[in-house]
Amino acid sequence: MRRRKALLIVNASSRNGATLGEEAAERLHAHGIEPVLRECNQREALSPLIVEAGRDVDLVAVGGGDGTMNAAAAGVIERKLPLGILPMGTANDLARTLDIPDHLEAAVGIIAGGHTRRIDLGLVNDQPFFNVASIGLSAELAQRLTRDIKRRFGRLGYAFVALKVLAQAKPFRATIMAETGSVQVKTLQIAVGNGRYYGGGNAIEKTAAIDDQHLDLYSLEVARAWKLALMARSFRTGEHGAWNEVRAIRAQEFHVTTRKPRSVNADGEIVTSTPAHFRIKPDAVTVFTPEPNTEK
Repeated sequence: MRRRKALLIVNASSRNGATLGEEAAERLHAHGIEPVLRECNQREALSPLIVEAGRDVDLVAVGGGDGTMNAAAAGVIERKLPLGILPMGTANDLARTLDIPDHLEAAVGIIAGGHTRRIDLGLVNDQPFFNVASIGLSAELAQRLTRDIKRRFGRLGYAFVALKVLAQAKPFRATIMAETGSVQVKTLQIAVGNGRYYGGGNAIEKTAAIDDQHLDLYSLEVARAWKLALMARSFRTGEHGAWNEVRAIRAQEFHVTTRKPRSVNADGEIVTSTPAHFRIKPDAVTVFTPEPNTEK
């Protein structure tokens, strides 16, 4: 029986990627999968590499964080190859959404197991996102959270930078348009989620799933950033929509405009600016996931 061949791409600049590429190759080989190891340190080069080097393989295994998975999306879609996720980043929210552990052997075992699932992809101005795309606080955080901070401090780096961003946060005005109508808001953040988790384990909405074929938007309309401390628990569970200061809308498309262009953060990377059109691409990507638990 022919061994499956995997194009293995590791972001050596991700927090754990530099030391785990060869180990991932060895573990794939031990599971009967022939790895073709490539390194890619530039996000704009990742999808072209998948398209070029993915002609004679059966799957693509990518090691890195959420930004790396985001950069791989266009390539695996064009090549029509299943994506194996090896979490090597800081937040790993896509892996968390899909119940893929950040233990390398367990993640490789999921790929070897061969169970796949079709998931949706979000698009903002035609730029992909698996987890969330946002305007406001998260975009400012992404701009300040340098690669060096991620590598040196991991998740603590998010906390350090977030405190600085919150201390200087000011609301901005925006217009949100959806199938249900149009509304003008004064907000600290507008976030549009495709998956379930973002920001290191916050839930975009308590019932959100990455294959439910819609997007979940929330607008954070608080007058003072300090009040977010009172809301912290509800953001972890996805129940923040119960607060009067949080506007929650579910739809397949949104259009957001602002008085002046504002950066849009998609899966931790600044990819475009407002005006921003968000839409869903259902069943866009095939990923390896754990076998579903059939126990009652």
